[in-house]
Amino acid sequence: MIDIIASVVILVGALFLLLASIGLLRMPDLYNRMQAGTKATTLGSILIFLGFIILNGDNWSKYLLLIIFIFFTNPLSSHALARAAHFMGINPILDRESEISPRDDLKTEKDTEAES
Repeated sequence: MIDIIASVVILVGALFLLLASIGLLRMPDLYNRMQAGTKATTLGSILIFLGFIILNGDNWSKYLLLIIFIFFTNPLSSHALARAAHFMGINPILDRESEISPRDDLKTEKDTEAES
């Protein structure tokens, strides 16, 4: 019974990874692709490692360290990449008529960095 539960958890994790790869192909711009890839791969990887913990309880500490590492580094690296892309001038696509975003929350920060 535990093997079946672990297999289902691993399968759900693999489905999230599949959805992440489809999202990378389907999303229109860098920011949407980054979000689709990061959120789904984080959850998919964590579910796969949880399935491994259920299957092999002896090495649970190693898998738990991997889960914690992925949980913190995946979103953090995605945020850093998105911020760098924004400061390079890559604009998000909001709709088909407008190629740029009408609102820029980081504009004041860019202006203050340029002044100093």
